[in-house]
Amino acid sequence: MLTAALLVAALGSAQAQEKVDLDVTSQIRQEAFQRSQVMATLNHLTDVIGPRLTNSPSMANANQWTRSKFSEWGLANVHDEAVADIGRGWAFTDASMEMLSPRAMPLHALPKAWTPGTNGAVEGEAIFAKIESKADLEKWKGKLKGKIVFTDALRPYKPNEKSDFSRHDHDSLEELLSYPLPQERNSDPEMMARYRARMELAPLVNQFLIDEGVAATVSISSWNDGIVRVMGGGSRKAGESVGVPALVMMAEHYNTVMRALERKEAVKLRLNVDARFIDEANQPGYNTIAEIPGTGPQKNEVVMLGAHLDSWHTGSGANDNGAGVAVMMEAMRILKAVGARPNRTIRVALWTGEEQGLIGSQDYVGKHFGKFEEPKDPEQKALPAFFRQSKGKLIRTADHGKISAYFNLDNGSGKIRGIYAQENLAVAPIFEEWLKPWNDVGATIVTQRNTGSTDHVSFDAVGIPGFQFVQDQLDYFSHVHHTHLDVQDHAVAADLKQASAIVASFVYNTAMRPAKLPRKPFVETK
Repeated sequence: MLTAALLVAALGSAQAQEKVDLDVTSQIRQEAFQRSQVMATLNHLTDVIGPRLTNSPSMANANQWTRSKFSEWGLANVHDEAVADIGRGWAFTDASMEMLSPRAMPLHALPKAWTPGTNGAVEGEAIFAKIESKADLEKWKGKLKGKIVFTDALRPYKPNEKSDFSRHDHDSLEELLSYPLPQERNSDPEMMARYRARMELAPLVNQFLIDEGVAATVSISSWNDGIVRVMGGGSRKAGESVGVPALVMMAEHYNTVMRALERKEAVKLRLNVDARFIDEANQPGYNTIAEIPGTGPQKNEVVMLGAHLDSWHTGSGANDNGAGVAVMMEAMRILKAVGARPNRTIRVALWTGEEQGLIGSQDYVGKHFGKFEEPKDPEQKALPAFFRQSKGKLIRTADHGKISAYFNLDNGSGKIRGIYAQENLAVAPIFEEWLKPWNDVGATIVTQRNTGSTDHVSFDAVGIPGFQFVQDQLDYFSHVHHTHLDVQDHAVAADLKQASAIVASFVYNTAMRPAKLPRKPFVETK
């Protein structure tokens, strides 16, 4: 009982000592809600520049334009930082497919990134061929020349049972406050064997398709209702086989073709894909960086905020993650507009290569703050870092102790409802105080849950406080995520204004605290 009482007293003391400058907070609210530019920023990123595939010409345009806006707003140290050897650029202009027989029908399909175009219209017969092993390569050898290969089985349609659009309510926010105990993570030899087999098979399949003279491959969209969810294929790395033109087709049209094949009908298709690689050799990508310099005793310390600038290629990257970029840029504009003079330096980063595995943020963190030793075991070295059984020793830079926190936004355009504390108990009472001025616009909770799959993980992995905000889902995971519907129409202006204000206040509060934000225990594996 005494221990519990002391803990409660300590938390209460932490809350009592946590000061929020309500005058600056009020100025942030006014600037964000009355004079917002967040939708103008999002509009230019998405409707004007368009999708920003890593290392594409549009991504280069986005790097240049965001630098120009940061300079226009008076930010300092505006520059791009190179991320070496990401791969080749790629772009596509147009894609069409139609069924010629047994009846005429337009088909909706879009190309996978980093796969070749068709060099004009081509016609071919559809065939279903599932290739999942080296034995399948032998099975289909000599049988696929000129064919358009459908690679997935027919998938029965399942109607949605819940609304496609959702916001958190009291019950769902309460549920987020509970902490599910993590399951013990053991090495799974079978899973690792399957992963290695897939990695070994992929380039063999790409070359097999070329050698056999396959016209194209078509796979089924992972979502229904006419939504084409499409990411990468082929290879972005120079020197690796890119295979043949590869497309993803909306499920309902895919199933139409498959039913005709099941009836033993000859299905003839025509397709035309205007896609091309930009470079012959691997090229660097770029993170865009800018700052509001610190003016106080801790001006050499830094608070960071960021979002990934890259996107997939078939929509316009509005919600994944133009929304996050627009919010982080707007947060910096707001702070400059209200004349903020932070104690610590506030640095914004717009990342490249997030969709290919957090490449930009991992590279930045490794150069500036710390990275793990490369494993000596060749098999472990060949695996992605998250699959490795042991991370090894963390090599910290001199600046590792100078960063207070990193804040990220990358779950669509939904308003902020709170923040994931990433199991950092000590920051919870601090964040709760910082959220109080925003309770009236829906931001209320601090949850100890971890959330992953985006750039704050790069910071959290090396012991730096890295946070992602809790957001309303809207239709992010029902219509938008990695689909051709990721366009500005699915973004909600009022939500982006709210998020911009809260992010600006969080980074300002972090920059003005007498001490850096507390860090959770960091245990290095051997």
